[in-house]
Amino acid sequence: MSNPNASVLILDDDREFAQAAADLVSLRGMRPLLAHTIAESRRIAETRDIDLMLVDLSLPDGTAFDFLDGIDVTQHGQIALVTGSPSVESAARAVARPFIDYLIKPLIPQRLEALFDRARQRAAARFDRQSSDCGLIGASPEMRTVIDAIGNVARTDASVLVAGESGTGKEVVACSIHKRSGRPGKFVAVNCGAIAPELLASQLFGHERGSFTGASNRHIGFVEQADKGTLFLDEITEMPLPLQVYLLRVLETGRFVRVGGLGEIEADVRIVAATNRNPFAAVQNGHLREDLYYRLADVQLDIPPLRQRGKDIVLLAEHFLDKLNERYSQRKRLAPGVERLLMGHAWPGNVRELRSAVQRAYLLTDGDLIHVKPTVVPPAVLGETDTSVVFSVGMSYADIETKVLLKTLAFHNNDKSATARTLGVSVRTIHNQLARLRDAAHV
Repeated sequence: MSNPNASVLILDDDREFAQAAADLVSLRGMRPLLAHTIAESRRIAETRDIDLMLVDLSLPDGTAFDFLDGIDVTQHGQIALVTGSPSVESAARAVARPFIDYLIKPLIPQRLEALFDRARQRAAARFDRQSSDCGLIGASPEMRTVIDAIGNVARTDASVLVAGESGTGKEVVACSIHKRSGRPGKFVAVNCGAIAPELLASQLFGHERGSFTGASNRHIGFVEQADKGTLFLDEITEMPLPLQVYLLRVLETGRFVRVGGLGEIEADVRIVAATNRNPFAAVQNGHLREDLYYRLADVQLDIPPLRQRGKDIVLLAEHFLDKLNERYSQRKRLAPGVERLLMGHAWPGNVRELRSAVQRAYLLTDGDLIHVKPTVVPPAVLGETDTSVVFSVGMSYADIETKVLLKTLAFHNNDKSATARTLGVSVRTIHNQLARLRDAAHV
């Protein structure tokens, strides 16, 4: 397996500039990822490891800082803000963050080449780490059970279903299974809930040129990309039922047909799927076919929520801190008393919430001692908690609806799909309600 090409995200609403930058990236032997809005770029950043980001300062749906505040910057490489209208305020805000470069159009070739060199170096280092584990950390009895099970199942060809709350690290578990499997192919991760249902078949199985409007070239799907490797299907219950039938056939025969294709293609793919739902309830509610469930769950691994993992909370916080120190060449450490605070928090967002809290504290702390403060929804006087809402006589239906929506969003770590499922409404309803709240706030 050869070293992977460095990936470069180009986020700019100037399509002519973005395409020219993408062409240059390709000429330098790297892989360009084009986006023109924050929404598009966040979807890319959530599913890919990006070695360099070239981000326009002003975008149609916000600023570069809005984009950066919505992603985990520790999971990606260098970030460069690009602007044709520099200002003292934006420059000062950029350089205050140690991981950001500030570039002014037209770009200076030497500075751009230096960024490209660092991106290639990071890609090479990332490839070197592929033979190691994926950072699965845990000393608690609950996690030792999971880790031992991974060791037992990894070298087999059994399909694995990973179940657990959002943010518990299901993809890390899947990656660990792949790394320990000895399979020579790639680990390919797909979030079934992040791809439009009408596009999912094409993305999974590929398509032939001309198979539908816009299909100007043959596309190799994720199944084919994961040949002799592992395909991780996150949020498997978001896959449309007709497509679940096709996936079942792939699992049983190892064969599939590209969209618009005629001949069958063989693929030696190990499937690891994940869900944040109760798998049995998903079958009963019609979100997961029963026959597919039994085929996916040759082995089922249940990942405990962070609140049940005891001192793993502190181990993980120190792990995230070590990664940040390595990235920024610092020697920051947890302040005295922080461990007790971390252990006392319920962490409804699980490992993802903990990582975000550590990163936020690290970036906002000037000294060497880090005071990690979890984001907690303040309880009401009458005993409101992270999982309950208190109403009072006189509240309008609109206020009650808003309070339930915001509390449920906070519980699901701003996961709008999970919030919609909990409230029994569509994701569009959630987006519409949030839009009305934003409009009201600006009146």
